[in-house]
Amino acid sequence: MMLAALLLFAQGLDPLVQAGYDHFYNLEYPQAIASFQKALQAAPQDPTRHNHLAQAVLFQLMFRAGALETEMVTGGNPFIRRPKMEPTPEEEKLFNRSIDESIRLTTATLAAKPNDAPALYAQGVAIGFRGTYNYLVRKAWLDALRDVTTARKLHNRVVELDPSNIDARMMQGVHDYIIGSLPWGYRVLGFLAGFHGDLEQGKKTVRTVAERGDLNKVDAQILLGVVARRERRPQDAIPICESLLKRYPRNYLFLFELSQMYADSGDKDSALKALDRIDELRRAGTPGFRPLPQERIEFARGNLLFWYDDPDAAIPYLRRATANAQALDPNSGVTAWLRLGQCLDLKGKHGEARAAYQAAMRYSPQSEEARLARKYLNRAFTADEKRAISI
Repeated sequence: MMLAALLLFAQGLDPLVQAGYDHFYNLEYPQAIASFQKALQAAPQDPTRHNHLAQAVLFQLMFRAGALETEMVTGGNPFIRRPKMEPTPEEEKLFNRSIDESIRLTTATLAAKPNDAPALYAQGVAIGFRGTYNYLVRKAWLDALRDVTTARKLHNRVVELDPSNIDARMMQGVHDYIIGSLPWGYRVLGFLAGFHGDLEQGKKTVRTVAERGDLNKVDAQILLGVVARRERRPQDAIPICESLLKRYPRNYLFLFELSQMYADSGDKDSALKALDRIDELRRAGTPGFRPLPQERIEFARGNLLFWYDDPDAAIPYLRRATANAQALDPNSGVTAWLRLGQCLDLKGKHGEARAAYQAAMRYSPQSEEARLARKYLNRAFTADEKRAISI
């Protein structure tokens, strides 16, 4: 879920900014962008408002690509394997303009006052967002890592100037966790000198922000939930999901995450009930749930039943999901085709499975799922392989 989301100073002081973040955390990105644009018009020289706008654009891209779900961050090298995202020309222009203006404004302030903590913080946030964009959109991995490292140094300076600033430690925690997750070869890069990464210290820092922070409290809670799922600790993630859902009831991703956490913990009934709740809210036209494609729910059911070794029950849901796979985000769409093929193979229907694998390859040719689908074109996915992987 939101690994680079860092809220800024004075977030709660302006009703337009408050409204923007209410939309933001409820997945209403066009409305969030509109609110932040109005807030920026009221104070165009405030670099933090440029960062608000850039953040909303960035997360709109991530949401559209299905990159805000913890499925993205489970696996061996989660930070370097996802396909890049495709912004519209308008999104690319808006993001770059917002980041450039934030950096220009903060650079001018720091030239006159090098120890201006708000300017150091805002510039760190802008560069951190640029790093996330460099990775997810440009797939410029080294540029991204360099930016995140620079942002961490800026926020280190903020903490040196004001040790009581808990929110500025969020970048430290994220950076320690990411660097600690990298293969050894990446850690010896020159611009990482002095930063060895530490998974446990990163989690400890983020937990401090979740407990004692102000502006970054929600982001820290979200990240702790992501980490808990990645580390197969669903019992720790479930209360986080439930708490976030109460605060942001229009965010249906929290319910999908809750279902996945119950599934990870072995509670199949509760996992299915969470999906039933999503379906009920969607059918009732509940705000936030109305735009949700029915195919996304069908995919979630089919995927869950696949993991619970019930291909007979999973296949009808996966067929309905893939019947209109273009309604799904890229991550869910290609996975739905892959799961359908795997379920058909488990039922001894390799001819039908091949067609599903070929569809997965056409749907997202560069994805990890397409690579797996290609593997099973000429031989069936087996029950032994299914038992060798975990939910």
